[in-house]
Amino acid sequence: MKISYFIFLSFLFILLLFSFTTYINFQQSKEVKANAEYVSTSGDIQKFTNRFQRNTLHMVNALRGFLLSGDRGDIDAFDSAYYDNETVIGSLSPLIAGDTSQNRRLSEIKIMYDQWTDDFAFPLKDAKLNSIISDSALIHFNRMYRETSIAGSEKELQRRLQTKFRDFSNYEYERRYLRSKELAESVKSTRQISFYLTILSLVLGVFIVSYLTYRISTRINKMVTLADSIASGNYKVHIEEAGEDELGKLSKSLNHMANELSENITQLKRKNEELDQFAHIVSHDLKSPLRGIGNVINWIEEDHGAEVTPKVNEYLQLIKGRVIRAENLIQGILSYARIGKEELENEVVDTKELLNEVIESVNQKQGIKIDISAVLPVMYTKRIPLFQVFSNLVGNAVKYHDKQLGEVRIYHHEHPSHYEFFIQDDGPGISNKYHQKIFMIFQTLKERDNFESTGVGLAIVKKILQARGETIQLSSEEGKGATFSFTWSKNN
Repeated sequence: MKISYFIFLSFLFILLLFSFTTYINFQQSKEVKANAEYVSTSGDIQKFTNRFQRNTLHMVNALRGFLLSGDRGDIDAFDSAYYDNETVIGSLSPLIAGDTSQNRRLSEIKIMYDQWTDDFAFPLKDAKLNSIISDSALIHFNRMYRETSIAGSEKELQRRLQTKFRDFSNYEYERRYLRSKELAESVKSTRQISFYLTILSLVLGVFIVSYLTYRISTRINKMVTLADSIASGNYKVHIEEAGEDELGKLSKSLNHMANELSENITQLKRKNEELDQFAHIVSHDLKSPLRGIGNVINWIEEDHGAEVTPKVNEYLQLIKGRVIRAENLIQGILSYARIGKEELENEVVDTKELLNEVIESVNQKQGIKIDISAVLPVMYTKRIPLFQVFSNLVGNAVKYHDKQLGEVRIYHHEHPSHYEFFIQDDGPGISNKYHQKIFMIFQTLKERDNFESTGVGLAIVKKILQARGETIQLSSEEGKGATFSFTWSKNN
């Protein structure tokens, strides 16, 4: 399976798990909401029931007070409670519409309430009101009041009505208590389910991410190790990878690249060895005839110098110069080919002493002064490459100087990780268009027929510095001298 598919499916699984958690929480929240709404509605039912019962008791007390005292204020209290009960009954009925047993109890309460008001309360109230009109009305009221009191039916009806109120309230209290417990349990279970599902989601998510990270990073680390081995020069490395996913294909590509590099490097080393061998053979084969030509010229000069004409002597000197240049060119090619292949040890190098040796080795020109800075560093480095760099740069500064009086200055700047050396002259300078060309092998700014130059020196300098990871720069304008600067690491 491709890694992209595996990652997609893993995250899809995590997403589905979180979606399932959300769904469960939603369902639990619906249950919590239903229980909470029931408890709230039950509270309203209980509130209206208590209000209904309280108003009924107020009506009974107000009626009795009016029947005994005839106070009109009791009638107002009776009427107020009666009309409020009409409102209460209208509000209470919709709240218990779904509960058959409570509907039945409320219907029984309403029947008893209506029976009390219709059979006792209103007739007694009206009779009492009419008793002040005539004696016959008063006699009628007294007779009705006595009959009601003696029969006890009104009190029995009130007792039964209050019993129904208690049954209604007790049932509602019990149901609300049970639903309150259900609400508490649903809240608790919702919290527990949410907690455990969240923990499960996190654990599975961490496991999947850790597994993906381990699986991918382990394989990538193998590839990094292989790449580091290749970078360090070990091309005979291989990754054991059986997967057919993207990383498996990348591993196969790296293995193929390592094999190709190994083959190419092997061929390159073989060709370099052949080239080195060829260079040594050719240089040896070329030096022999050149020495022979040089020996012949020396023999002619020694044995027949008086016999040759000035023109012939001029030709002999020209041939002799070409032989010397050819020998220098061959030596330069050998030096160029050997750069970086010799195993050299670090040693303590006093730069000032090294430059004094360089000055002694270069061909001096009369009138050209070489000024070495009084303060130059002492380094722990490879001596021969540094000597070659200074020798070529200082030698060129002297060789190509075009004035009778001139100066070559050598100084340095110190940086945290390296030194920067400067070879500055006040010679002819170099045009900007040649600043890159002069570092190419066999490139020279002077005609070879007019100036003995091989065009190898600066190429050797650049190759030495590049092999060490150093840099070289030229700052010059035609007619204004030239300044070559190069870096030399403190730790190399």
